[in-house]
Order: sequence, then structure tokens, then C-alpha cells
Amino acid sequence: MTAQPRLLPWPGPAGQPAYLISDDGTDSHLTKLADEMEAVQLRMGTEMIQHARMLVDNRKADTRELRFLVNRLTEALTDALRIAESRGMRLDALRPSSIAELPVSTAPQGRGSKCSKLRNEEETAR
Repeated sequence: MTAQPRLLPWPGPAGQPAYLISDDGTDSHLTKLADEMEAVQLRMGTEMIQHARMLVDNRKADTRELRFLVNRLTEALTDALRIAESRGMRLDALRPSSIAELPVSTAPQGRGSKCSKLRNEEETAR
């Protein structure tokens, strides 16, 4: 089985996407480093959101502070989107090739839930 490339949570030297292809799976040093970097980036994004809420509530915040905040939030969002893309690629590699192979959900099907709405849409389409 060929290893799937993993989008790393940092860009390459020229800003292009950087990928890891490893036969070690999740045991390689670089894979663990990437996992740790993703955790740090997400934690920093969470802290930035908290800082943003405080700064936006501060009526004395000036343009320079708000511009700095927007730049940091843009960086945090870029990191979060790269992480989401990387994780999505890894999930796609695990997906069954046919919808028939998917297990039946055991989640509660409450009235008004997304699952029940989707089920109703599917039944109506038939």
C-alpha cells in the first residue's frame, strides 16, 4: 500500500504547500512534530479569538491595534484551514469506496435533527 501524502501545517520555503510521505505512518518523528505543531497552532488561534473579543469590546482600541489583530487572526485562520485540509485529506483516504459500505448510524434520530432532515429529504427524493 502506498503511503498517502500528508499536508504539513507549515508552508514550504517559497510558501507552497509542503507534504510528508512516510512509510512509518503515524510513528515518524516528522509526523509527531506536525501533530504537535497543529495543536500549538489551534491553541494559538483560540487564544487569539479571546484576545480579539477583548480588543473589539475596548472602545479605546486604535487603528494600529485593530490592524495588528486582523493580521494575526488572518494567520490563525490560514493555519486552521490548512489543518482542516490536511485532516480532510487523511479522512478521505480512510473512506469506504462505496456508500453501501458505510455502517448504519446508531446516533439518536430526534425530531428536527440534521439526520432526520436528511433522511426525510432522501425519502422524498425516492
